[in-house]
Amino acid sequence: MIDKHGFMKCISCNSTFDIDQNLIVCPKCGGLLEIINEKEIDIKRLKGKGVWRYKDFIPGNYKKIVSLNEGNTPLIKSRKFENLYFKFEGLNPTGSFKDRGMTIAISSAATLGYKIVVAASTGNTAASASAYSARAGLKTILFLPKGKVAKGKLFQSILHGAHIVEINGNFDEALDKVKKLFNKNKDVYPVNSFNPWRLEGQKTIAFEIFEEIGNPDFVIVPTGNAGNIYAIWKGFKELEKSGLIEKIPKMIAVQSSGSSPIADYIIGKKKKIEFVENPETIATAIRIGKPVNYMKAIKAIEDSNGYAIKVDDKEIIEGQKELAREEGIGVEPASASTIAAYHKLLNNGYLNKYDKGVLILTGHALKDPNILFEEDSYSISSNDIEVFINKLKI
Repeated sequence: MIDKHGFMKCISCNSTFDIDQNLIVCPKCGGLLEIINEKEIDIKRLKGKGVWRYKDFIPGNYKKIVSLNEGNTPLIKSRKFENLYFKFEGLNPTGSFKDRGMTIAISSAATLGYKIVVAASTGNTAASASAYSARAGLKTILFLPKGKVAKGKLFQSILHGAHIVEINGNFDEALDKVKKLFNKNKDVYPVNSFNPWRLEGQKTIAFEIFEEIGNPDFVIVPTGNAGNIYAIWKGFKELEKSGLIEKIPKMIAVQSSGSSPIADYIIGKKKKIEFVENPETIATAIRIGKPVNYMKAIKAIEDSNGYAIKVDDKEIIEGQKELAREEGIGVEPASASTIAAYHKLLNNGYLNKYDKGVLILTGHALKDPNILFEEDSYSISSNDIEVFINKLKI
């Protein structure tokens, strides 16, 4: 059945197509597809909660909905900063924002009759895909960079029964293998973010922010493969088209200095993006040198008059401690890049303390427990406890 409330458009060759869940990439040039939803959003009449609360504004026909009650994550007001909020996506079912997109992707796969899904991952996509596939009764094949996936995320994938192919290479090489397999074998359904249906679930982050605090001035998003910043922009764009907001928040991408092709492009005002061959950062979730959605991310940043910024691993670790010890929120390193970026943007005058903003905290601390802060003393002798308490009282 053709959806009359929108169409699909190739971001590379500009070809347009009717809404069709069978389409993953452009059938003419193989480029990325955008799903253009032209149905007006009416928030007031919605019922329920979570991602599927917005099902009327998610194109496609979903005869089999596969859900773990994802979405409806808390928007936590900062204790330190008057106008800052944290969208804690780490409280999704598998501990990351990936669940929002995965419920749509796996529901689409199940509706279309697929039995096998495939993904490359730095960890969170793998955990999410394996859980939702298990829920749907599907099989999962994962291509993972050997030795480069946090143990917490690898454990989730194994626990949910995924079939894992470890490769001697990075995420970008793993994703190339997924694309080649998909092009060769149409019996497998890819759930990486080059699949535009997945991003339809992730755009609901914007809807939830709007329903709770209205329209923020900016949103800072950890950016690896770059689908999420585009998806959140897309959600706000649809709110704007529906007349619910007057302008789109500034979309700000934050990347690690060891893996920053999009930030380098935006900051340097370059004519062409330059990929990073061997990306390295402690923030494994954004350790991606060749983001498949870079064109979409750049579109989101430029359309919203946004920006991009780099932070180093030391700043990320300090941000992780700050969020945990001063805000009570435990996040994985990639999420902590946002608070490091916020400090930098305040210091350089791009933002001020009166701007209302949201930091997207993409994953829970338990996703990536490999890092221990060895410089910190967290062990106290029982003989010294009284002395220590007296120090804390000062």
